[in-house]
Amino acid sequence: MDQRGFFRPTDAWVGDVIPWQEDGVFHLFYLHESRRVPKIGMPWHRVVTDDLVDFREAGSALASGGPHADDFNVYTGSIVVDEHGTHHVFYTGQNPERRGPDGLPLQLVLHATSRDGMQTWQRHPADTFGATAGYESADWRDPFVFRDEKAGVWRMLITARHATGPARRRGVIAQCVSRDLRTWEPAEPFWDPRRYIAHECPEVFEWNGWWYLVYSEFSESFTTRYRMARSLEGPWTVPVNDSLDGRAYYAAKSAERDGRRFFFGWIASREGARDDGAWQWAGTLSVLEAEQNADGTLRFHPPRELAATFDQPAAGIPAGTALHAPDGYADALASVESPPAFRLVARFDIAPGTTECGVLLRASADGDEGYALRLEPRRNRLVFDRWPRRTTGGEQWQISGDVPYAIELERPVDLAPGAHRLEVIVDGDICVATVDDSTVLSTRLYDRPTGRVGAFVGEGALVVHEFIVTTRDGSPAPAVRADELVAALG
Repeated sequence: MDQRGFFRPTDAWVGDVIPWQEDGVFHLFYLHESRRVPKIGMPWHRVVTDDLVDFREAGSALASGGPHADDFNVYTGSIVVDEHGTHHVFYTGQNPERRGPDGLPLQLVLHATSRDGMQTWQRHPADTFGATAGYESADWRDPFVFRDEKAGVWRMLITARHATGPARRRGVIAQCVSRDLRTWEPAEPFWDPRRYIAHECPEVFEWNGWWYLVYSEFSESFTTRYRMARSLEGPWTVPVNDSLDGRAYYAAKSAERDGRRFFFGWIASREGARDDGAWQWAGTLSVLEAEQNADGTLRFHPPRELAATFDQPAAGIPAGTALHAPDGYADALASVESPPAFRLVARFDIAPGTTECGVLLRASADGDEGYALRLEPRRNRLVFDRWPRRTTGGEQWQISGDVPYAIELERPVDLAPGAHRLEVIVDGDICVATVDDSTVLSTRLYDRPTGRVGAFVGEGALVVHEFIVTTRDGSPAPAVRADELVAALG
């Protein structure tokens, strides 16, 4: 299936993305995960886009060094260009047969250059280096290099772990500095919160007087987060909503074009392509755009270029239609099934005291089964849910010992009474939901490939000001009629 705005290579998956923008074109280097057994070595591949919708495959970019090389696995890194126009890539090398002086699996930082516009790369083995004193040899990865003009040096941020301390709280973003991009000297840690196992894929950038530190938290959350400061020296503060997305979106790093900043991460696949399968490493490339609030905090949403591809209008709910269920539940479903790819925009006016409301996706004709994006004003959160919640083992529906919802798929969001907008983009097994153009929740939809859309409310009331479905190809889209809603009134 052609998933415009998303990308997955044929018979493989997208791992960590290393984005680079040059002359208006995004060069997206990524870890090409084949999931082959036995392992064949991890290479970098590259896709190119200038519109953030259509991605052109450019093939292998940085191949595995081979079974006997330090970089049998070519893991995450970064790209810079020097004053002579030479591109430099710094990346992680790992060979499972090698151990560091502490007996742990060895990770190294390696260096390569390109003088032909990133078409070919020359490796520089003499520049390879491992963990400096005080850090574990097994965690020395994801080098992010940037120029500090004020200090006149190149800085390298590195995912690392202290050699001592509580095992779950040794994570640190280490730092090295260089003046020639060849020789690196250790410096004080860039960020040392002593909180989690590791802080992967770090990057920093400046935007309108604010510095941002972005990293992916290697913890039970597996979430990409950001911190803010007025200078590189910090202090780094925690915004109220500090994550880009939920559990399913990981390892996002960014690139800027024309004053706009885009994050490139991957939506994880699930084992067995099942809704209750374990999350897997790597998945499908997905792009989010960040925008700056007046206080420097960030809001996130899919790029408007993606929304514009859904240009075939379809019928929706008449403005002013109401759902009212003060002590119960009411829903309204379309009379036809939704197409495989669609965009849904719903505008609700939520009454004070409402417990829950939202959108149904790929639901059964009676609304009893399907997916739900549930807004919970009393808890100020967006939750992704499904029913039935289990697809393997035991009864199809189970209450005793069941989970209340997909607990890793929730986002904090301000849901004060009044107007709110919920945008949902569904394309095959991909689902990206956005509340008020600021809070994103991405996930997979595996078990139910078809079904209807609808609106619902529980213990409360709402007015549906808009409920519009658009498609790309003009195929029939669900038409939610006013009489369907009237029939659902409490």
